[in-house]
Amino acid sequence: MATAYWDRDGEAAPAAPATSFWKAGHTPTLIAAFLYFDLAFMVWVLLGPLAPMISKTLMLTPAEKGLMVAVPTLAGALLRVVNGLLVDRIGPKLSGAISQIIVILGLFTAWMMGVNSFGGTLALGVILGFAGASFAIALPLASRWYPPEHQGKAMGLAGMGNSGTVLASLFAPMLAKIFGWNAVLGLACIPLTIVFVAYMLMAKDAPNAPPAKKLVDYFEPLKQADAWWLMGFYSVTFGGFVGLAASLPIYFTDQFGLTPIIAGYCTAGCVFAGSLVRPMGGALADKIGGVKTLTMVLIVAALALAGVAFATTLVGALGLFVLAMLALGTGNGSVFQLVPQRFQAEIGVMTGLVGMAGGIGGFYLASSLGIAKQFTGSFASGFLIFAGLAVVALLGLMLVKAKWRATWTTGARI
Repeated sequence: MATAYWDRDGEAAPAAPATSFWKAGHTPTLIAAFLYFDLAFMVWVLLGPLAPMISKTLMLTPAEKGLMVAVPTLAGALLRVVNGLLVDRIGPKLSGAISQIIVILGLFTAWMMGVNSFGGTLALGVILGFAGASFAIALPLASRWYPPEHQGKAMGLAGMGNSGTVLASLFAPMLAKIFGWNAVLGLACIPLTIVFVAYMLMAKDAPNAPPAKKLVDYFEPLKQADAWWLMGFYSVTFGGFVGLAASLPIYFTDQFGLTPIIAGYCTAGCVFAGSLVRPMGGALADKIGGVKTLTMVLIVAALALAGVAFATTLVGALGLFVLAMLALGTGNGSVFQLVPQRFQAEIGVMTGLVGMAGGIGGFYLASSLGIAKQFTGSFASGFLIFAGLAVVALLGLMLVKAKWRATWTTGARI
């Protein structure tokens, strides 16, 4: 079987023989990228499942709770640009090792010294941002090993590390009840250390890495409108995913009076749905095109999030959140099927820039839900505004899709 593509003048380019996905790249590196990403995401959103207990101990307002769980998302967003630069200069493996050491030492210090104030939670959130910034390392670590026709699957499988948020939702509230929420910070260092050792043994930088550029050259993609469009789409898909992952424990405890443990279970179910379909989203985008996949995603996400604003029962809200997470997870995979088709040579910095935009979207959603709750007594307006952003993204996609298909030269579907 062969893969054909069209050049910019509309003429068929020579067909290239297809290669099996498992033979095309480096499986140990793909596994290492997933494990690193998975555990990093687990601790990135750790303050979300612990928020009901932390807020009770520190007597935080709804807005403070929202900001507390949003700060790691914002810090991770900004640090993704830094990591994107590091990946292109010193390689993804070393960049990942440095980031993991910072997170482990930060959590260990927070456990030993204790977190006793709202300011302390914000400082911890900045440290956890280094875990969120793993996105800009794990994805190019895996991506550089795979050809265009397998980018969606490779990025989807590596990106399935989003499932680490499930681990945080499932186990953090339970462990906090037994040992206290501050002890959870120290306990998290154990699996992080184990994965760090596995990562160092398994991960390997791809031999076809692009040469290092001048510092100013890293921001060249920002001169291209396509980069801004991709960043905007990801701010909705990934921003919605991570914003909900961080905020749902608070939503379920405040809205329906659930215990932190039961709220964690509900959150885990929603997050698991979104994480599970990320590689499926990449594979679907490989098959039918990233634009078609993303179009469906944005429609479903907008409807589901708007519906949540009017949900009056736990079952109804939970069902809509699962639907929204399925759409957003699929969208995460589809966006990153498109990114390397347009910016393969700048995949490191583009992963950082697009990931940054996703983190900013998550920060906005998480913080706006807390603000909405404090000043209106309801989360509804926060959900409605984000649903509106999904509609805006859909309209933008309709504007650019014809140009993308006509001008991008790639061996994959657009």
